[in-house]
Amino acid sequence: MIQNYIKAARLRTLPLSVSGIILGSILGNQFFYENSHIHQRTSLFLSDIFWLAILTTVGFQIVSNFANDYGDGVKGSDNNRKGETRMVASGAITPKQMKSAIIITTIVTLVNALLLIYVSFGTENFAFSTLFLALGVASIVAAIKYTVGTSAYGYSGFGDLFVFVFFGLLSVVGSYFLFTKEIEMKIFLPAISIGLLSTAVLNLNNLRDREQDEKNQKNTLVVKIGELKAKKYHYFLICGALLFSLLYICLDYRSVYQLTFLVAFIPLIKNIKTVSGNKTPSSLDGELKKVALSTFLFAILFGIGQLF
Repeated sequence: MIQNYIKAARLRTLPLSVSGIILGSILGNQFFYENSHIHQRTSLFLSDIFWLAILTTVGFQIVSNFANDYGDGVKGSDNNRKGETRMVASGAITPKQMKSAIIITTIVTLVNALLLIYVSFGTENFAFSTLFLALGVASIVAAIKYTVGTSAYGYSGFGDLFVFVFFGLLSVVGSYFLFTKEIEMKIFLPAISIGLLSTAVLNLNNLRDREQDEKNQKNTLVVKIGELKAKKYHYFLICGALLFSLLYICLDYRSVYQLTFLVAFIPLIKNIKTVSGNKTPSSLDGELKKVALSTFLFAILFGIGQLF
């Protein structure tokens, strides 16, 4: 039974979900070091803020995956699904059991979020604490409403916007703010890059599932605009991520090491070629992992490049 819940958690999605946290935390920790009286850099791996942010984000992702499995399962969208088996649709986990898993994971995640808020802001920044608590609750609601309920926005083509905002803007800028307690506008540039790359992963997923989603009236953006335009949209997402990253470097150039992140775009450019020539949607499944891991690599390389 535990193995079924592990499968439903879709562990392969976790590196993508923490990419924004890693990048925002590296940049935030670096800013704090450069603008404080502390002359010895604190290792990010010793930061309670960093690890609590990681745990909270992983919790949000697992809630989202559980809710997605439940929502698509009860709607029948995962019937006759090709590829990865979904637990509710296959009967390995009943809808009632998955509901309980969603509730328990939500509670644990909110507890982690409260600890993160307390460690970061203490008791003297009530306004910031309230804001981040509200964002945490909004993240939970958005994760669940993606496929659950009659007004699930994942069935109306708004999933891309959700991923861009929560995986990109909120993840990077939010984690940056936890360290700095302020925001520089240029931090939105790498946040946009992470958001666009994360959206590219969703777009690949929807390209792969387009025919089945159309049959099940799951009107993703790919279903709405068609395969050809969805491919062009995919090119825009990856190229846009590259351009916004380069713009940040232009505005805050320090050394050539900042361009190390370009290594992560080698497989991404290859992915564009693969998507362009793709004739069999199911074969895009392997590309999902490549783009997700490339996004994770980009976050690490981009962040480390700012330290030199």
